[in-house]
Amino acid sequence: MTLPRLLTGATAEPMAYQRHLSIHGQLPSANRAPALIAELTRAALRGRGGGAFPLGTKLDAVRRARGRPVVVINACEGEPMSVKDRLLLRSLPHLVIDGALCCAGAIGSEEIVIAIDETSVEAAEAIERALGERSDLHGTRARPTIVELPPGYVSGQEAAVVNFINGGPAQPLLGPRVTTRGVDGQPTLMSNPETLAHAALIARHGASWFRELGTAEEPGSVLVTLSGAVQRPGVYEIEYGSSLSSLLAAAGGIADQIQALLFGGYAGTWLDGGLAGSVRLDRQALQRWGASLGPGIIVALPQSACPVAEVTRVAGWLAGQSTGQCGPCVHGLSSIARALEDIAVGAGGLELFSDVRRWAAQVHGRGACAHPDGTARFVTTALDLFAADFEDHARHGRCDDCSRRPVLVTPRLLTGAR
Repeated sequence: MTLPRLLTGATAEPMAYQRHLSIHGQLPSANRAPALIAELTRAALRGRGGGAFPLGTKLDAVRRARGRPVVVINACEGEPMSVKDRLLLRSLPHLVIDGALCCAGAIGSEEIVIAIDETSVEAAEAIERALGERSDLHGTRARPTIVELPPGYVSGQEAAVVNFINGGPAQPLLGPRVTTRGVDGQPTLMSNPETLAHAALIARHGASWFRELGTAEEPGSVLVTLSGAVQRPGVYEIEYGSSLSSLLAAAGGIADQIQALLFGGYAGTWLDGGLAGSVRLDRQALQRWGASLGPGIIVALPQSACPVAEVTRVAGWLAGQSTGQCGPCVHGLSSIARALEDIAVGAGGLELFSDVRRWAAQVHGRGACAHPDGTARFVTTALDLFAADFEDHARHGRCDDCSRRPVLVTPRLLTGAR
């Protein structure tokens, strides 16, 4: 089967349930462990939220844990450069619901929670409308409930989501894995909308069908939010192992010369733009460059953008997203952000470069979540790639391109809030 798979029939309006059934058919009723878990394992479906953990393994762990299992659809999508999960909820809500129902059946769960950013109004309305259309959920304990979380970069981290559902703040806490002790202290399966949408299709068509696309090591398709120097930024469904050049062509080609590529969003890796013609989009190929798709994000930074201004602004925003719990995150990220700002305006000496690298190494692995690790990677790979630009700013201050419209967005730029 060719593409699209997930995005078949997608439009700007939410797909009605009857239309969904006409495209995909009824969800098979025999989705019970261990059959579905075994099929998902054979499919080698990995999570599409950034962690890339095998879904079959996660399901099996929750099923074997003691307690009453819970399924959480983590649709918070706090990464500013990603919109693919909101697209799925807004346009194809029934496919996501199907995936959650499949997984709930596989682990014997009667409780499904949809965790969504409170600012994602259209997505929340689409899910509410879709749930109302599902006669198969009327009067059942498995009817999903919606929980709206406050916006924030780390609010969607799985421990933060569980903590909020349990009545606490949306902050990640150190503790046992949510697969053994999550919502209400029960074993919890947490997965993002795209992963569950894939699971719904595998339940219908099987592992062999899923593996018809992609590579042997990484089968299937993936949604990528592509932005920056392309004619048609947006969400694209691609086959794993396809070339970046083919994705750029699907987006209408480049709109400006690409000076750099950001893979994986604000916890990701910067690569030279000259690789655009040779990079293949799968884990094994990207690992060669120390990169990954993460939650399915590629930004093509145009030649007209100032990389120092872009990186400095985002680093400052990331420092402000600390929840204030871990010293290395609170003090380390703010120190890094201040040093980058001094470099950007020419107010600090070249010794600040070694300071930033030292602080980045010190915060790595020392937080309750991976926020400091991702920020350190984002900053240090930028310092490597844009060394000449940073050194020029350190000596001469801001350049003419610093005042251009930002390519890398933050919620402040998108909403005008905070």
